[in-house]
Order: sequence, then C-alpha cells, then structure tokens
Amino acid sequence: MTFLEKIKQPLFWSNFAKVAIPFFVIVTVVSLLMASFSDLFSADFAKVIETNFADGKWKNFFGFKVVFSAAYGLYMTNKKMV
Repeated sequence: MTFLEKIKQPLFWSNFAKVAIPFFVIVTVVSLLMASFSDLFSADFAKVIETNFADGKWKNFFGFKVVFSAAYGLYMTNKKMV
C-alpha cells in the first residue's frame, strides 16, 4: 500500500496521533530541561519564561518541535502500518 493510500485511512491518523503527541511532549520536556535545568529546579519560572518563551521565542521553541514531531509521527506510522 502506498503512502497516499495509507493517509486516507482514519486508522492512520489515529496511530499518527498516538505516536506524534507523546513524542512532542517528551521532546518539549527534554528541551526545557536542557535549556533551563537550574531555573526549573530553583522554581524560577519567570526566568524560564523569559529564556524560552518571551518576545516571540515561543514560536521558535514550539515550531521546530511541532514540525519534527509531525515528521517523526508520519514516518513511524507509515513504517508500521501494513
């Protein structure tokens, strides 16, 4: 079955969500830990927000992760579906 045939099936998108959403959450948490480990554990959330999300930084922070998670989800779902 080709990729275009697979994406027309509702099961494909259900499996895609099962892969992409947890992957997005994990990548986001790991990224926050790597970028602001000391600020997170000292509970300085204002500093975490300033470092990662203020002044439009949230677009870059989440944009890459959404695209990467979607690509990974499409790849894995396509690979695993028969």
